[in-house]
Amino acid sequence: MADQLDLRDLRYFEIIASTGHVGRAAKLSFRSQPALTGAVRRLEQIVGTALFQRAGRGIRLTAAGETLLVRARALRIATEDAVREIGDLGKGLAGRVRVGVVPTVARFLLPPACKEFLRVAPDVTLQTIIAHNDTLRSSLKSGDLDLTVSFSTQADPDIASHDILADEVVVVAARGHPIFRRAVGLKDLLDYRWILAGTSVATRQWLDHVFMVHALPAPTVQIETNLILLLPALIAENNLLSFISRRNIERGTRLKEVPLKETTMMRRFAVSYRKSTYLSPAASRFVELLRTRSKALF
Repeated sequence: MADQLDLRDLRYFEIIASTGHVGRAAKLSFRSQPALTGAVRRLEQIVGTALFQRAGRGIRLTAAGETLLVRARALRIATEDAVREIGDLGKGLAGRVRVGVVPTVARFLLPPACKEFLRVAPDVTLQTIIAHNDTLRSSLKSGDLDLTVSFSTQADPDIASHDILADEVVVVAARGHPIFRRAVGLKDLLDYRWILAGTSVATRQWLDHVFMVHALPAPTVQIETNLILLLPALIAENNLLSFISRRNIERGTRLKEVPLKETTMMRRFAVSYRKSTYLSPAASRFVELLRTRSKALF
């Protein structure tokens, strides 16, 4: 049965599963809806059961569909890795490395790391994606990224991770903010409004939890943004508190830390890649650079 499965049909099946809608999948894949429904019908004939069921205005996977999706994704990654590995044999330290990084890493580590890496591997092309932890991890596991540099998380049997450096996140405000006119405690921070990342971001969740364990309400957020790289400028221009890496203060900005032990978050960054799939020589070299030089470069 396995040799009857068409890789193109499986790819269309993946796209439909990710969107939950044949119409949206057709736009993403630049194919007609009949072409995609035909691919699903062929797969269902081969496996002998339905792969999707109706769900409101869209569709969702059946139990059999969920199982096939896992296999289809693994098969696609293996096929793509085989093509890249064979191509890399003739290129040596060349090709493309797809790297996903969280915003703090993108600002303070990625530029010097790229400079050092391209000095020894000038023929390598780097594709960089800036996103939050959850998005990067999903993209890594789906095969869309070769490696990520993000916050250390719980162990995953499919992912190899190596801690490379540490960072501290603190409460900050513009230097002229009224909070600096007096000594403050944790409760006093609630007298002011905040600019914070969205609730799905790890640092925001950690900060909200600090207030909760002290039986206090969460901060009042006036501006919420997931564009973390914009935070320093937004903080400097507004009388709002925020919660960002202390690195932003060390670079001579108009920001100042509100020093409180309770709101100092220690976090570690790790470089991660999939255990069971091919890692090109160029990607392996980049991983080694991050493992050995990140502390100095950061």
